[in-house]
Amino acid sequence: MRDQWLTPAQQRAWRSYLVGSQLLWERLDRDLKTAHGLSLAEYEVMVRLSEAPEGRLRMTDLAKALCHSRSRVTHTVKRMQLGGLVFRTSAPHDGRGVVAVMADLGWQRLREAAPTHVQGVREHFLAHLSADEFELIGQAFDAVADPLVEDNPEVDLRQSSTD
Repeated sequence: MRDQWLTPAQQRAWRSYLVGSQLLWERLDRDLKTAHGLSLAEYEVMVRLSEAPEGRLRMTDLAKALCHSRSRVTHTVKRMQLGGLVFRTSAPHDGRGVVAVMADLGWQRLREAAPTHVQGVREHFLAHLSADEFELIGQAFDAVADPLVEDNPEVDLRQSSTD
């Protein structure tokens, strides 16, 4: 029976991860909202679109890439569409699917917001880690991500367009 529970050390590490990742997400979200009127979720949609060919992705592929439900992505994209950041159109090859496309204003807002996001990652994450700790985190999450990504390769963001 005891083997089903985490050890105290495992529980502490797990809860530290949960608290740290949630608070980091909230802080990065607040920084983007304050400086640019964008949520971190909206920023992430724009990042995925910016990395896609011609700034366009099928909504189902966008939802998979973000690890969000289709309804959540639809709601976010609809809000972004009202703000002129993206638009939706029919899929060119089958006409049944819907494609999200980055609008000119979206490209502009992404260029403006990216330095704020990068600074936030540096200030609220990287600044608290030594080079060795940062390397260990990367190795640890590669070990976690590798088997999980096998079934969902579209969510693997480890290789970016700047690598």
